[in-house]
Amino acid sequence: MDEQLINLTVEKFKTEFKSGPEHIFLSPGRINIIGEHVDYSDGFVLPAAIDKYICFAVRRMPQTNFCTIVAKDLGEKYTFDVTMEVKPVQQMWMNYILGVFSQLQKPENQFCGMEIVFSSTIPMGSGLSSSAALECGFAYILNELFDLHLTKKEIAVIGQKSEHTFAGVHCGIMDQFASVFGKENKVIMLDCNSLDHQYFDADLKGYSLLLFDSCVKHSHLTSGYNERRRDVERGKKVLWKNFPEIEKFRDFTLSMLDRTKEEMGDISYKRCLYLLKEIRRVEMAAKAISEGNIEYLGTLLTETHTGLSTEFEVSCDELDFLVEHALHQEGVLGARIMGGGFGGCSINLIQENKAEEVIKAISEKYFEHFNIQMKIYQVKISDGIKEYTNEYII
Repeated sequence: MDEQLINLTVEKFKTEFKSGPEHIFLSPGRINIIGEHVDYSDGFVLPAAIDKYICFAVRRMPQTNFCTIVAKDLGEKYTFDVTMEVKPVQQMWMNYILGVFSQLQKPENQFCGMEIVFSSTIPMGSGLSSSAALECGFAYILNELFDLHLTKKEIAVIGQKSEHTFAGVHCGIMDQFASVFGKENKVIMLDCNSLDHQYFDADLKGYSLLLFDSCVKHSHLTSGYNERRRDVERGKKVLWKNFPEIEKFRDFTLSMLDRTKEEMGDISYKRCLYLLKEIRRVEMAAKAISEGNIEYLGTLLTETHTGLSTEFEVSCDELDFLVEHALHQEGVLGARIMGGGFGGCSINLIQENKAEEVIKAISEKYFEHFNIQMKIYQVKISDGIKEYTNEYII
């Protein structure tokens, strides 16, 4: 629990609304151990919620229909009428919230006004999924305050749909699912087709996961993401045309893919090749974690980076540099780009007693080459979205 974050959020609430909140909620970001870009292709992923949060301080206002939301870190606020139909607005952060609210505006759901302040320790644009934490956190709040009887799975799906409809990013379900379903010291193996999932103990046996933030976010993230999806969909159409008996994308074999390469073209072939190999890597990674084979887990992470860089082509010079130089350091078992790509973080599996040496060496090399001071995030695997009781409210 991040007491400093809670206290600062509550202080801002009191300043803004002249009295204290009634509820505190923490909505976590996530890491993904392995399984990148497969969550919209019937794949498996291996995410976990982390101890970086959006904190929401909340009060119901039954005497009004207006909901006022203050984004403390951005220095912005937005007010809307809960009885009126909501539509996308210019402030992108607010669209994640309005996209959630739009799905719950039904005759059977009676809302009143609210006052909300939120603040975050999830670094924006670093691939730790602050957007999913915002969407699912707000859905969770509405569910708790207005007795909507939503299941955890429904909250995750509502968050995903908000991103599709109001933010224009056709993401998979992984980020939202991890934020809602996370458990302390557990990784989740999620079937993105059925949403079946199982937990594995995250015992890394003297190794830890460190995130190296490149501090770059190239502007073609959204367009590049959507282009990759189109490339994949073209490939899938060709595969199903030739092998209509196959039900799920993950059940296509590499030999089937090779037989359709000429018809689908080089780009769609490369995209599908990466995805089919990555889906298999996730299954092997879950097995490696369950058996305590941390060295093999590291090998799989590095294989994923190669695929993301050369086959799916969502890396960038800065991330390739961070991964390549990390792998040359003693005590590093594996490293890869994490998240949608085109910037953000690398995730590194590093021997705990070597971590400081690795951080120092990579930070210096990165600054020397790019003149950028990289950021380092040490994360612990945490629970999913929770309400905290009034004992935590100062």
